[in-house]
Amino acid sequence: MTYKEIKELTAPELTVKGRDFRQELFNLRLQQSTARMEKSHRLSAIRRDIARCETRLSELSKKS
Repeated sequence: MTYKEIKELTAPELTVKGRDFRQELFNLRLQQSTARMEKSHRLSAIRRDIARCETRLSELSKKS
């Protein structure tokens, strides 16, 4: 997900997206620990998406 797409979301939507990303990260880490992970590059992409959501939430909270 690009920052441009994240910028269009509202604060509640960002919170839900962040929760979804964190759940996916948990699932990927679980797959990694059981050696069943196929897409290892997805870990870093999910972490970046979480950071983008948190950054945008921070910007919105400072604006208000």
